[in-house]
Amino acid sequence: MEVIVLAAGKGTRMNSALPKVLQPLAGRPMLAHVLDTARQLGSTRICVVYGHGGEVVRERLDAPDLAWALQEPQLGTGHAAQQALPQLADDGIALVLYGDVPLIGQATLGRLVAAAGDRRLALLTVELIDPTGYGRIIRDGQGRVQRIVEQKDASPEELQVREVNTGILVAPIARLRGWLSQLSNDNAQGEYYLTDIIGMAVADDVEVVAERPDHVSETLGVNNKAQLAELERIHQRDIAERLMAGGVTLLDPARIDVRGTLNCGRDVEIDVNCVFEGEVTLADGVRIGAHCVVRNARLGAGTRLAPFSHVEDTVTGKACVIGPYARTRPGTELADDVHLGNFVEVKNSKVASHSKANHLAYVGDADVGERVNIGAGTITCNYDGANKYRTVIEDDAFIGSDTQLVAPVTVGKGATLGAGTTLSRDAPAGQLTVSRARQTTIPGWKRPVKNPK
Repeated sequence: MEVIVLAAGKGTRMNSALPKVLQPLAGRPMLAHVLDTARQLGSTRICVVYGHGGEVVRERLDAPDLAWALQEPQLGTGHAAQQALPQLADDGIALVLYGDVPLIGQATLGRLVAAAGDRRLALLTVELIDPTGYGRIIRDGQGRVQRIVEQKDASPEELQVREVNTGILVAPIARLRGWLSQLSNDNAQGEYYLTDIIGMAVADDVEVVAERPDHVSETLGVNNKAQLAELERIHQRDIAERLMAGGVTLLDPARIDVRGTLNCGRDVEIDVNCVFEGEVTLADGVRIGAHCVVRNARLGAGTRLAPFSHVEDTVTGKACVIGPYARTRPGTELADDVHLGNFVEVKNSKVASHSKANHLAYVGDADVGERVNIGAGTITCNYDGANKYRTVIEDDAFIGSDTQLVAPVTVGKGATLGAGTTLSRDAPAGQLTVSRARQTTIPGWKRPVKNPK
């Protein structure tokens, strides 16, 4: 089986410089969702027909398993399919998909392909309460599909038909090649309709069969931002239902956004308005507080992410506590039972087990040992304006509040740094190091006052 993906539409109603098929759904281009589904079907070749903004589309999504065909100018869906024919071999079947119909499901397409077999033409159709704008499926007295008539070309009687064409079909490639060569643009739009091949198949005594999708939403296309938002919520609801079926507790299934892959263990709990991007894994018993953003992270069993925290490119051990209002940036690795409190930021650092930074600290480019306490207001001064350097804090060190660690510097095992210390040389193990100005009181000093006007 080979796949043709029609993705040349301009998307004028999107009112965007970004080509329509690159508009994001769940954080990824709509076309990427379609290509993923095509790959899951085991297709031998995928040909993407592109047009408006085509080079941008190719640059964003090109891959070794894709072939590309330019449609210029755009003269309808039949003309678009014609552009893919040089890429296809005649000894198989072709599945036609659309780059702006992103929710089409693998199971639905599997049934459609099976219905087509090697010789039949198979259509995916749906029945709508309001079919306005769709091509109608016209059947004969025995219920056999005869042709498809577009909205603008339909008679008043045909407009009453509620079974409509989704545009998705499967046909033998050799037959498809012949039918496409016979298309005419003698219609209200002056375009070459792919749907005209249905009548040609009937005339050639090729059986035409119809299949229905698991859900009508699989066949919904996107022409504007409102429709894109509608599909986003449908897609997110589907994700939420799969998560809950797997045992995840979602405090409000309508308020979660998964923009990538979210893998959850048992007894995971997720509060409202959380966003998950990229590849995220939450182990057993992880609890995510409200309004958190988690991107490309693995959180160990029993870890708790308190509200309004951001975690990116981070790996944690078991039973960590992060937040509220904490941020971990790329390269952060936390061992078991690490605590990062409110307004603590960690970047490109390793923090060993049972260490804590509970308030208002920045730990960047550092290696922190076990059972270290980092006081409020502590920062690692890791950047000199040109280069970055690492800070090493060994096991059982105590870092007093409002301390600056000027890298490269090492705090020895069991060392204590007094509050307000600016450490620019290594602190020896097991000793107290203090660096601060002597406290002085100025007798008789008065605070300045405003001059009278």
